[in-house]
Amino acid sequence: MARASHPSVDPALDAAALLRRIGFFGLFVLVPVTTQMGRRAAVILAPIAVVLLVLASAIDGKSGPWRPAAGRLLRMPAFLAGLLVILWAALSLVWTPFLDLAAERLLNLIATILLTFAGYLALPERMRSANLYLLPVGTAAAALVAILLGLFGHRLPGTPTEIDGTLDRGLTLLALLVWPAVAWLRSRGRDLESLGLALLVAVALVVSPNALQLAALAVGAATFALTSLRPFLGVRVASLGAAALLVGAPLLPFLARPVASTLLGPASPGALSLKTWQKIVTTEPLRLVTGHGFETALRGRIVNLLPANAPTTLLFELWYELGVVGAVAAAFALQAAIRRSGRGTPVLVPGAMAAFAAAFTITCIGVGLTVMWWLTTLTVVILAFVAVARGQFRTRRPKASQIGHPETL
Repeated sequence: MARASHPSVDPALDAAALLRRIGFFGLFVLVPVTTQMGRRAAVILAPIAVVLLVLASAIDGKSGPWRPAAGRLLRMPAFLAGLLVILWAALSLVWTPFLDLAAERLLNLIATILLTFAGYLALPERMRSANLYLLPVGTAAAALVAILLGLFGHRLPGTPTEIDGTLDRGLTLLALLVWPAVAWLRSRGRDLESLGLALLVAVALVVSPNALQLAALAVGAATFALTSLRPFLGVRVASLGAAALLVGAPLLPFLARPVASTLLGPASPGALSLKTWQKIVTTEPLRLVTGHGFETALRGRIVNLLPANAPTTLLFELWYELGVVGAVAAAFALQAAIRRSGRGTPVLVPGAMAAFAAAFTITCIGVGLTVMWWLTTLTVVILAFVAVARGQFRTRRPKASQIGHPETL
């Protein structure tokens, strides 16, 4: 009798597949769900998930050679401009009044960038659909948890302020993560499911109303619609609009303060914050060149170096800390990154532009320059989009009439 042949089993490959599945489950399901309930969930769980992906890649090598991939990334204009921002931030430690705290925060920023870099290199060259479907599943589960917390969170143990603060971070992640999830579903031809997921996230944000997340979702949806109808125009508006706001930020308080005073009143918090920003620009014009040094915006409020009602946004803090060099370099990096994303797979471009627009809206309204939970949130969203992009391949099967043809044997 002929002995039946069995395919060889490689325990190492099985272990790598298991580690990768756990890593993606942690990144796409556990992080969005637990972020709705734990303030530091993303900061703790996301690095663990990335480490699992790195281990899986080291075992089976499915991510491909890392040197060519790293070389291509390091030569990208967006990466080089971002590196200039980091180098200028490091140089600003010379004149920052908070050297120790600024150095610690800069090291945390660099560590987060390296984490994202490692996750990028560890992603397989061809993503399995089974792993990518965890993304919309996790987003939907997080939206359901957010709805339950929004409706019944006041009955849970703990102070309401703690619950609200935690839920705000979770909703921020939802407002961004919905776009790679929608992009993946649309790339699979599941338009109805993608619409349902977007509506579920919208309900979660409405149940726990917060102007920040609702504005981000609205801007993202508008950008998604524009890019779907006119891809070139959508990419151009997103890239040039973000760069123009970063470069022209010192002019914003002079333009926006009269509008805020008319709509909200001259004594409203928004108008007073813009007045403070306007005063800083006019009284220290030379600081627009060098900035006050890394980490001075946050720490300056604590020691009364900076008025407490100064804006807590990227547009203000970038100029206040790093001046024109940091702002122009960041604007170029952001524009180059958006334009490169616009040259990707057409079905993914609207989702990518929506995510860029939503994230930029959040930073313009109320998230500081180097808040760790925010940087970790961006890491999760970036890795999600890279994973979705690497899932866009098709295997061509031979037609039945070609089976047995000499060229197919």
